[in-house]
Amino acid sequence: MNVCENGKNVKKRRVFTEIASNCAIILMLVSLCLIGFGGSGAYDAVFSSGYDNSPIYRGENTRAEVALMINVYQGNEYLEDMLDTMKAYGVHCTFFVGGCWADDNNALILRIVKEGHEIGNHGYFHKDAKELSYAQNKSEIVANNDLIKAVTGKTPSLFAPPSGSYGKDVLKVCDDLGMKVIMWSRDTIDWRDKNTETIYKRATDKIEAGDMILAHPTYNTAEALPDILKYYKEHGLTAVTVSQIISKTV
Repeated sequence: MNVCENGKNVKKRRVFTEIASNCAIILMLVSLCLIGFGGSGAYDAVFSSGYDNSPIYRGENTRAEVALMINVYQGNEYLEDMLDTMKAYGVHCTFFVGGCWADDNNALILRIVKEGHEIGNHGYFHKDAKELSYAQNKSEIVANNDLIKAVTGKTPSLFAPPSGSYGKDVLKVCDDLGMKVIMWSRDTIDWRDKNTETIYKRATDKIEAGDMILAHPTYNTAEALPDILKYYKEHGLTAVTVSQIISKTV
């Protein structure tokens, strides 16, 4: 998938990398100080003293609700069609956006928010969070949070790890930032399997209240979305945001 590799963002990547490197150096020095005072187990102690920010895979199942979560780094031409469809059905979802995409698409971000949808954080450059250090994860997440707040006036409270990959460092970062780590209970795999009927089946077959369905703005997803939302409606399910569906689980 395209991860914002245009000239403008390549330049920003260099600036972002310099900032991240500086942050990493500062945090490394702080960590060394902590080790000096608290021993080599100071960081691990956080995880053995009640720390728990486990990823959330599904929502509250006592309400007739499901949540569509759309991860966005590209697909503007399909995203607008999907927004039109959601508006026609009167439903809302959560868009987990990449920072380098959001920086180039402020107008779409504002439309998403104006129409009642939720904005979540999907990292700045779609990096594998499991392979990043605490400092690197924090830089990725905070840079995107700051950008989204500058555009919308609100800081995201949810983080969806790129490719669903996470480790203890990113969990700790999100805990420190007061954010929830969001996964999914159903995956359309629409980025790989470009088949409208397949995407429809994955989003509807044996669907249950509390399910969180992962998708992306693709041609086939946009084409399947009206039938997906029609199916939910006919089966008494309402599509809501991730924050709404997990409101009784956090």
